[in-house]
Amino acid sequence: MKKSQTLTLSKKKYIFPILDSIETEIEVTENPYKLEIKRLFTMAARINKKRSFLFVSKVLGKHLPINPHKGLVTAALLAARYSESVLGRDCNGETEELISLFHNEKHYRSIPFIPASVNPVIIGFAETATALGQAFFDCFQQADYFHTTREELAGRQPDITFEEEHSHATSHRCYIKLETLDNDREIILVDDEMTTGKTALNIIRSLHERFPRKEYSVVSILDWRSEQDRQKFSRLEHELGITIHAVSLLSGHVHVRTLKELERQASEIATTEQEDMTVEALDLEAFFIPTEFSSIKQENSALFINETGRFGLSSLENQLLHETIVRAGQYLSSYRNGRRTLCLGTGEFIYLPMKLAAEMGSGIFFQSTTRSPIYVANEVGYGARYGLAFPSPEDNDVAHFVYNIPPDHYDELFLFFEREPSLKALEPFLQELAKTKIKSVKLVSCSKERGLICRS
Repeated sequence: MKKSQTLTLSKKKYIFPILDSIETEIEVTENPYKLEIKRLFTMAARINKKRSFLFVSKVLGKHLPINPHKGLVTAALLAARYSESVLGRDCNGETEELISLFHNEKHYRSIPFIPASVNPVIIGFAETATALGQAFFDCFQQADYFHTTREELAGRQPDITFEEEHSHATSHRCYIKLETLDNDREIILVDDEMTTGKTALNIIRSLHERFPRKEYSVVSILDWRSEQDRQKFSRLEHELGITIHAVSLLSGHVHVRTLKELERQASEIATTEQEDMTVEALDLEAFFIPTEFSSIKQENSALFINETGRFGLSSLENQLLHETIVRAGQYLSSYRNGRRTLCLGTGEFIYLPMKLAAEMGSGIFFQSTTRSPIYVANEVGYGARYGLAFPSPEDNDVAHFVYNIPPDHYDELFLFFEREPSLKALEPFLQELAKTKIKSVKLVSCSKERGLICRS
């Protein structure tokens, strides 16, 4: 058996061997839409003493490239599941169409199908679930959305913070107008997966101390909470006098056994000879609205933009954003030269690049950089076959990674930044990207500081 091959033990139990060092047994208990497990994720080994394994999503567009429409329709399936299980609405028509789109990976246009009578506050978790959260929010006719962030802003303290124990970047910060939370509306927390649910419980406690209410929902693609973890949700419900709904596309239990210690392996891409590539800057500043905030870390003072949801978005603003994205996507598509194009988001900046990629035509693949260090091994089925490591162009103190870009695979790359980095800060990333033999790189930025434009 290959090292990273999935072995099915029974109809509902699976074993994922990870590099002959970790054995992960998964028991699926709920799969309401009968989605194939191999379509949702594979696995990899994390370089993290707190948690040795990683579910590598095939639908998020983070560590693995995806059709951008698949990421958007996955979030819509979660919204349909929320509507059915929490609201008790019959979504058969929408759900059947969404399942078909999920399997066929056809063009999906975000349509808000959850009525205006449902008016929650939706929160996406940084960094992995920022796109998932906002794409889930797309499905509501009347809601508000914001995402947590790792960013520290110049001249502003976060309104709320909470911790995520197993993450490499543990502090979540929230910068939003407090009236968004100073009400009794349901809060929906959106994350890519729950292993213990501690992050969700942390934010519920933090929110409830200042802005108490009766109802919360926790929405994730995967839910691996043990019975003990589920009891913690029940105890918090009883303690605070609240209701917590849990919604997922796949749930079950995970049992992990460490067989031996992993040794760091060099990526095969690291030995690939670097080649010259052309670098061109594309400016989307005219399409988006700058905020008054910049990072305390970035070398220049380029401003964050409003449309990411970091500072809050209403459904009306979101609908107007969709119209803007269509125009901006058409603008970017006019600069395409190849048939196989990778659109690469950076860090928390995932949703807008994914939506733009969905408007750029056929032959588009989407994924993002990440803070997560993973063991790299070029083995079929393993979740990180190739890897690049570099300091973040927006904060050189933070290591960033991008996985699964094979050499000679893409004709061109559109590299997306919310705020344009300086060329000096970008150089280590470009040097790593040269190893992929991508001939053409377009640097796409939505906000820039005058006089610090990246040019080839």
